[in-house]
Amino acid sequence: MRFYEVKRSRVEITDRLIAAKRQANLRYMMSLDSNALLLNYRSEAILDDPFSGSGFKRHGGWEDPGCQLRGHFTGHWLSAAAMHYASTGDMEIKARADAIVTELGRCQEANGGEWAASIPEKYLERIAAGQRVWAPHYTIHKTFMGLLDMYLFAQNDEALKIAKNWARWFLRWTAKWSREQMDTILDVETGGMLEIWALLYGVTKEKDYLTLMERYYRGRLFDPLLADRDVLTNMHANTTIPEVLGAATAYEVTGEEKWLNIVKAYWKHAVSLRGQYATGGQTSGEVWTPKMELAARLGDKNQEHCAVYNMMRLADFLIRVTGEKQYADYWEQNLYNGILAQGYWQGHFTHGVTSPHPDQGLLTYFLPLRSGGRKGWSSETEDFFCCHGTLVQANASFDRGIYYLIGEDEGLAVCQFFDSSLTTSIRGTELEVRQWIDSLSGHEHFTGSVTGIQQINNVTGAYPHNPDTQRTVLEIVTGKEVSFELKVRIPFWIKGEPVLYINGEKQACKKTDGWISIERNWSKDTVILEFKKGISAWPLPDRPDTAAFLYGPVVLAGLCDEEIRLEGDISSPEKFIVHDNEREWGMWMNTFKTSGQAKNIRMVPLYQIGYDPYTVYFPVS
Repeated sequence: MRFYEVKRSRVEITDRLIAAKRQANLRYMMSLDSNALLLNYRSEAILDDPFSGSGFKRHGGWEDPGCQLRGHFTGHWLSAAAMHYASTGDMEIKARADAIVTELGRCQEANGGEWAASIPEKYLERIAAGQRVWAPHYTIHKTFMGLLDMYLFAQNDEALKIAKNWARWFLRWTAKWSREQMDTILDVETGGMLEIWALLYGVTKEKDYLTLMERYYRGRLFDPLLADRDVLTNMHANTTIPEVLGAATAYEVTGEEKWLNIVKAYWKHAVSLRGQYATGGQTSGEVWTPKMELAARLGDKNQEHCAVYNMMRLADFLIRVTGEKQYADYWEQNLYNGILAQGYWQGHFTHGVTSPHPDQGLLTYFLPLRSGGRKGWSSETEDFFCCHGTLVQANASFDRGIYYLIGEDEGLAVCQFFDSSLTTSIRGTELEVRQWIDSLSGHEHFTGSVTGIQQINNVTGAYPHNPDTQRTVLEIVTGKEVSFELKVRIPFWIKGEPVLYINGEKQACKKTDGWISIERNWSKDTVILEFKKGISAWPLPDRPDTAAFLYGPVVLAGLCDEEIRLEGDISSPEKFIVHDNEREWGMWMNTFKTSGQAKNIRMVPLYQIGYDPYTVYFPVS
């Protein structure tokens, strides 16, 4: 059954961790100077001279005027700004973004009314001639995507006008090449150009964009996938993921099955048959690992942030098209152990404790999985590699993936478990859903707006130790009584059976394909679901005696700078990985230690690691 996404403005995130990441993202984006973001565009339009001296602000790294990818980040910035506005209604960031769009229009006019990129047209001519240029389509796509997101999420009509005028150049340019010549051009990283043409077709229904979709059909990738051949092993992952996202968008705007078949074939060979690290990722050094052979690829360049974000986007598409919960499991695993682990880290030091390291980290391009790995944190203005762009977009997108509408007004699916709320309508009836996670600590104020309050209650005594339970509370209030189906995902990490309460009464769970299904007349009801958590082992597929360990969906990292062999039964990890410092104040800490080893170590959630060395995979005897 098909799912449908809800509008961003209808979801409010109150989870403390996610809300803090989103606010850090907004602060970072607003700290960047608009003139520096626009410099490469103005220079290309001969409106600014980037080498004229100290009067111009400019960014370094991949945004430096001497880099062939210059300008890519500004497109990401516009996309993230549009997403922030759509979620929060923040007029300050919309005003900044609108002003940048206007300036891009001025650059386009200076360039003759079509070209609007931060790089010259001749970069594309050079790749057509077989000369080496660093991914001009990738850079161009980011600006195009920023413009279209500003139209789709921030109602900026000028952004759509710029994109349409710019597309005329591509229609003429691509007409010069034969199919074979175009295929060779597409062998140089194209980013999401196919997605751009599909989005423009979806908005305008103009046939020119169907023409561009066919010209940007990546046959040398898509056709072997449709023939069920693996063409991914050892290939650059984030070259192909955006191309397949283009196929996903093409399916959404045309309904043609070939596009959906491409996406499903890609997922089959990228994920289902390839296997995953415990974090959810499959890459090392930006390339796909061999199928079910991941052990030799544990290094300091696992799990590129861009690949995480874009595969989560692909999972979101497949959730909506299929309604299958496996994609929501994948989304959750990559959120905790990718997006939250690789961006906007904040250390916490109290009562005089200090650290020799900074107490913040902006972005780690990769997530090392080798023993004794360390995260490498980027600067704010002197790197701007590709993952800076997906960093700002990912942390503006937390309201996606949690809730979906089911079918033709048939119900609501709850896919992720975070303090949040949703307002929507089903069968013509307005309803509000408030979700909150009861930590069973007896201290509700840690998820609310009031601090320093502790009422005497029975919870603290009933749970003297960590209950290892995720207790999800869903409060549903409708404008009038309405009948619909509520689906709640049964997470992949659950221990034992889920427990369901409706309005305080325990109910039998109707389980279908990994979902708990509740069909009833709703008016003002409270649903409580309890999922037992515990320690799970995640062995390497080609080294079943070497495993990472998760607590619920969260990968645990051992605080050590070397490989350590653990003694124990890998099928019963809870016997040698136990709670450590389980509670502080009103919070269960979810920190652990090994037990009964020659050398015991502490283990903490991977997303809490900042600058310390850590180990994820352990040989177990």
